[in-house]
Amino acid sequence: MTQPKLPEQMTAVHLQTYSGAAGLQIVQCPVPQPGPKEVLVKVAASPLNPSDLSFLQGRYGFQKPLPTIPGFEGSGTVVAVGRDTGLMGRFLLGKRVACVTQQQGDGLWAEYVATSVNYALPLLGAVGLEEGAMSVVNPVTAVALIDIAKKAGHKTVLNTAGASVLGLMLHRLGQQEGIEVVNIVRRAEQVEQLNAQGMHTVLNSSDPHFAEHLHDLCHQQNIRLAFDAIAGDTPQQLLAAMPNHSRVTVYGNLAQQDLALTSGGLIFQGKSVDGFWLTRWVGQKSFLPSLLMWRRAQTLLLTALKTEVRARYPLDQAQQAVADYEATMSGGKVLLVVGE
Repeated sequence: MTQPKLPEQMTAVHLQTYSGAAGLQIVQCPVPQPGPKEVLVKVAASPLNPSDLSFLQGRYGFQKPLPTIPGFEGSGTVVAVGRDTGLMGRFLLGKRVACVTQQQGDGLWAEYVATSVNYALPLLGAVGLEEGAMSVVNPVTAVALIDIAKKAGHKTVLNTAGASVLGLMLHRLGQQEGIEVVNIVRRAEQVEQLNAQGMHTVLNSSDPHFAEHLHDLCHQQNIRLAFDAIAGDTPQQLLAAMPNHSRVTVYGNLAQQDLALTSGGLIFQGKSVDGFWLTRWVGQKSFLPSLLMWRRAQTLLLTALKTEVRARYPLDQAQQAVADYEATMSGGKVLLVVGE
C-alpha cells in the first residue's frame, strides 16, 4: 500500500503550563514526520484517564518539555511509516491501530501522532475505533491486576474506586477468573449503582462504620490483597483492616497525596505496600506474552472489559472535556473524538 498524501498542518492541543485544563491551548502546528522505527497515525479518538489529569498538573511520574501534546492512549489509522520499521511497518500501513505514547515525544490529543512501531497495536476486525481508543490503559491494567491476584492464589481482593471504569472491569473480569472483587466506593449512590449491577459486596468509605465493616469482612474472608487507586491515607486504612501478611498494591493517586503509613503493621505484622505501573509491568514481559495478553484484552472489550462512553468532545473543546472529566470520573469515559 502506498502512503497517502498528508497535509502540512494539523490541529493539536498544546499543554503550555502544568496547570491542568487552564494550561491547554488549541494550536495549528506541522504534521509530524515519523522517525526511524516510527509510524504516523491519523488519530480517531483518545480517552481521558486519571493519568492524563495527573500529567496535566505536572504530577505524573515524569514531565515533558513544554509545550507538549498530551494524551497517553488512543486509536487511528497508520498513514505513513519511517525508516527501519521492517516488515511490521509495511504490515501496519493502512491498518487501524490502538496506540500509546512514550516518555519522549507528543501524545494523542492531535490529528496526527508519530509513535514507535512497537506501540501501534493492530485492532481486531470486531473492535471499532472508539473501543480501540480505550483498549490499553484500563483493559490491560485490569488483566494485569487480576493476573497478579490469580498467580498469588487470592480468591477475594479489595479494590478502591470501585465505581470507576477500571473498577467495573476488575469486577467483571474477576468473576470470569473465579476471583471476587470487593468494591470500595465513596458515595451512597455509588453503592446503589453497583448493587443494581449485581455487585453485592460494596463498601462505602464515607460510612461512619466503614473501618469496622472492612475489618470484619477482611478477617472473615481472609482477604490479604488490596488494589488501591487513591493513595494518601487509604493504603493505611486498608492495611489496618486486613490480617497479618497482607499487601496493598497502589496503582493510582486520585487523592494527589503522598502515602501516609504507620510503621507498626509493616514491622510487626508482615504487611507491605508496593506500586503498580502498567508500563513497567508490560516492559518486563517478552514480546509473545505481551502480544497474547493484548489479543486477550481485545477479545474482552465488548464484554468484561467493556467501556461505556458518557461524553464525546471534539478536539477544540479539550478544556471542556477535561473539566467534565474532573467533575465526574465515574459513570463512563469522556472521549476526545478527533476524526474518522
